[in-house]
Amino acid sequence: MNDAALVIRPVTPDDAEALADIYGYYVERTAVSFEYVPPTANEFRGRISRILQNYPYIAAVSGDRIIGYAYAREFVGRAACSRCVEVSVYIAHDCRRTGAGRAIYGEMERLLGDRGILNVYASIAYADAEDEYLTHDSIQFHTRMGYKQVARFHQCGWKFGRWYDLLWVEKFLGAHVSSSSESLTVCGAEID
Repeated sequence: MNDAALVIRPVTPDDAEALADIYGYYVERTAVSFEYVPPTANEFRGRISRILQNYPYIAAVSGDRIIGYAYAREFVGRAACSRCVEVSVYIAHDCRRTGAGRAIYGEMERLLGDRGILNVYASIAYADAEDEYLTHDSIQFHTRMGYKQVARFHQCGWKFGRWYDLLWVEKFLGAHVSSSSESLTVCGAEID
């Protein structure tokens, strides 16, 4: 990363190629993603457009280069879980440990809190012992950001000739109130 100030801004479908390049590294060279084939820029454009219909999708930009991105998406797909989202973050492999992840996640959590989201979840590939395809960086990052592990699925991801676990972590962004007279607007829809 150069010395330019980090700017966090909304993603547009025109950013698809840059985001696909960042993500492609994790698909091809790591077990961070359980995908086998990197999506094309056109596939990524579709993913961006679908997510932007209801959720924030943001990029971290240094100079004129996108060095990371984060997005939220529906969690579980049931109305009762409408105040919950799953989040993902990817930082260019040569820009890790620069503070970009912390900055972009902080902004994502602010945006989600402003929308009435209370619970944020992330899924993290994991193995007890680090290997050439997977470190403990992601779980350590999420722990530093205040996430707590709530689930572990054992040997559910097969990649590079070995099994990987999947951890789910959770963070509360706001207070959970119980009031039958209270409704909440989440991502444009009124929820009772």
